Amino acid sequence: MVNSESNQGSRPSNHGLPGIILAENEKYSIPLPAVNDVEGERVPAGFPFIVDAHVHLFPDMLFESVWEWFDKFGWPVRYKLKTPEILSFLLSKGINRIVALHYAHKPGIAEKLNRYMAEVCRLCTAVTGLATVFPGEAGAVDILSKAFSLGLSGVKLHSHVQCFDMEGRGMQEVYETCVRYDKPLIMHVGREPRSPEYPCDPYLLCSFDRLERVIKAYPSLKVCVPHLGADEFEEYGRMIKEYDNLWLDTTMALADYLPFENIPKLSGMRADRIIFGTDFPNIPYAWDREIKRLLKMDLPSESLEKILGGNAAAFYSI
Repeated sequence: MVNSESNQGSRPSNHGLPGIILAENEKYSIPLPAVNDVEGERVPAGFPFIVDAHVHLFPDMLFESVWEWFDKFGWPVRYKLKTPEILSFLLSKGINRIVALHYAHKPGIAEKLNRYMAEVCRLCTAVTGLATVFPGEAGAVDILSKAFSLGLSGVKLHSHVQCFDMEGRGMQEVYETCVRYDKPLIMHVGREPRSPEYPCDPYLLCSFDRLERVIKAYPSLKVCVPHLGADEFEEYGRMIKEYDNLWLDTTMALADYLPFENIPKLSGMRADRIIFGTDFPNIPYAWDREIKRLLKMDLPSESLEKILGGNAAAFYSI
């Protein structure tokens, strides 16, 4: 297993090609381009209850750093809005509920971020806020316990940024704490989108079989993996059919933007385990791009209601 502490500062190989990410047999230049698609005024009339379950909220200075990174190494961020503007924007468009995520990129900052998120939730009751922690940091269990006492509704982690080993000791205490408090965990443990600018190589840390061992070991732990598990779509599609404690969110996977050719059709997946999310505001296209594509899929109305809001409401106890 990869040790998260020893992995800090390691750099993935980009095979000698500057500015290129290699993902198995495919390659794409970075940063990826902006998309100048037209945005809608609101969600369509008569739409069911809709939850955007993957919205990032950070303090202003951290947002600035995140956007600088994306502009250089990811894609141009179209909506450079701060927290109050993000909430006003999405709610004015007809989004009924927002699940707000953040992550600690280093030890020692999670408590401050969690207090920030709790205050956001206090000021805006349409927000369900999640806690974060840096896996393996001193006092991690206490950090999460305090966050839950502040009213935060789960935990968000990002393996590409935090470089944790899913099966390591630091993660075991996160799992155990989530189970103890009956809180869900959303963690980016799919291998993509990958960048040579991350502090570790997600292809060494992330794989469906690692997560499968975790959800088997912790059957009462509720886990959501973003981006439909990119790029191991087939494997994650199988796993949500086999395990009742695993969910996937749609973030960016429906946008026809990331250069993957094997993205599955939602009609063939377990509808009660798919959660709608966007990655707003850190997206390079219109805020409603994925909503429009969902509508074109002609899913049964019951499935659409679950994906757009019902599943998130159940997962996060909204």
